[in-house]
Amino acid sequence: MKVRMGKRGVIVVPKIVREKLGLKEGMVLELEVKGDELVLRARDLWAELRARGEGPKFDVDMFERELDENEEKWLERRTENA
Repeated sequence: MKVRMGKRGVIVVPKIVREKLGLKEGMVLELEVKGDELVLRARDLWAELRARGEGPKFDVDMFERELDENEEKWLERRTENA
């Protein structure tokens, strides 16, 4: 897959790739140079912290799902009352 680099070095990751890898805005990505190649990896910082015994002791994925569900309910109520 080809992408074009912008004037300031910005590369846009195509939507299909973002969706397949679950990449979200604000995620930390790791860029590595291997010879003449660029390797870009998504990093799950929470998983890394949990593996080291640091960070929150709760299920972050479950917490995010609950936040999303509550946000959807809130938006539904707002549109019903509008």
